[in-house]
Amino acid sequence: MDAGAATTAEPGGLAGHLDGFVRAVRGAGIPVGISQAVDAAEILTVVDLLEREQLRHGLAAVLLQRAAQRPTYDVLFDLWWPLSDRPRTSADAGDDGNADGEPGESTLDVPGLDDAELSELMRAQLLKLLMDGDEEALRRFARMAVDRLGRGQPSPSGQSFFSYRVLRALSPDTLISQLLAGLLNEGDRGGLAEQVARHTVRERLAAFRAAIEAEVRRRTAAEKGRDKVAKNAIRPLADQVDFLRAQSSDLAELRRAVAPLARRLAVRLSARRRLGREGRLDFRKTVRASLATGGVPVVTHHRPRKVHKPELVVLCDVSGSVAGFSHFTLMLTQALREHFTGVRAFAFVDTTDEVTRFFRPGADVVDAVARIGREADVVGFDGHSDYGTAFEVFADRWASAVGPKTSLLVLGDGRTNYRPPGMPVLADLVRRSRTAHWLNPEPRRLWGSGDSNADRYGEVIDMVECRNAAQLSEFVTTL
Repeated sequence: MDAGAATTAEPGGLAGHLDGFVRAVRGAGIPVGISQAVDAAEILTVVDLLEREQLRHGLAAVLLQRAAQRPTYDVLFDLWWPLSDRPRTSADAGDDGNADGEPGESTLDVPGLDDAELSELMRAQLLKLLMDGDEEALRRFARMAVDRLGRGQPSPSGQSFFSYRVLRALSPDTLISQLLAGLLNEGDRGGLAEQVARHTVRERLAAFRAAIEAEVRRRTAAEKGRDKVAKNAIRPLADQVDFLRAQSSDLAELRRAVAPLARRLAVRLSARRRLGREGRLDFRKTVRASLATGGVPVVTHHRPRKVHKPELVVLCDVSGSVAGFSHFTLMLTQALREHFTGVRAFAFVDTTDEVTRFFRPGADVVDAVARIGREADVVGFDGHSDYGTAFEVFADRWASAVGPKTSLLVLGDGRTNYRPPGMPVLADLVRRSRTAHWLNPEPRRLWGSGDSNADRYGEVIDMVECRNAAQLSEFVTTL
């Protein structure tokens, strides 16, 4: 059975295997509740377990909430529900008529083939499969290719397999011109048909590479255990990526995660201003109205509530030590700018400058970051973080920016390079503001270590560990 017939021999059978899979999905950071686990068990009763892709899509439909979770899910699915070792029947073999197990395997069982000849035969087989677009046959070919070409040198820990060995031997990217020639008719070059064909080729090559990697993971899991392979093979979800380690490929997903969080943060910070449409009790009007009810104030009257525009001041460390976090915080600033009418943003390294002008509605964050680096006056001496000087410059030049109606948000790691931390200035800013919070991208255990003054800053301001979007969401929820 393609969906892991051997799993029924495990303790608990298929149900126990599904429970282990659901736990692995949950352990990877994908929230799975009891009701979803029950739905997953129901899926096993309604899909054809011989059809592995039906099972994959069926379980995904009930276990996943976001498209961004799908790559993580697919890796875990391939580990827990691998292709079976059963040989294909003649019915499975289809038009190629090969019932010996893998597509075209018998044509490769020629004695005396050296590595180069084997690679050429397999390249021809791969070209045919890519041309046909049969995903199941391509996955089975990938399995055979890993077995024939992916073996490394045996070691005491067992046999190792490597995807790069297979891809180097087959060089699938060099087949693009032949694939295009086979998919296009005469006269289709240069038009929409060629664009569609190129897109199709890219998708099929990507599917083949993914099949190779999945097979290597499967074989490694058989040697070292699923849990160990899953731990090393799965990338953290976007909301769990540490801002200090975020790569360019993570920023787009982080931007999508930050936008709704910024809306919620704006609502939380301005909630008290919007709660209650009525102001203080109007005693005179209430007494007059009570005369109609025998002096009992059944209906109370209130003075109109004065509505103030939400005001937010953001102080952001943009030094090199927190470059990844800086990009995130500037994304957050841009998102908040679109939900607050009174947002002022200030960036600093060893001096401070106002950067609100770079975050006009609709401005591109990447462009804003580049302009801050070129145009903002944030480096006054040596380009190393100096929180004390930055706070002093801010308090001296923009003293009126923080007032009793202002929410203050400080973003940085609190590492001062052993320079004066500026505690009195920060304490005064916090005292003058309506609310004040500090989001720190470093783990709490490192606060106060080395040149970190995060623990001291935490004595005068609400210091919050904010290493990833998940922790930001938790902060917003509990605010």
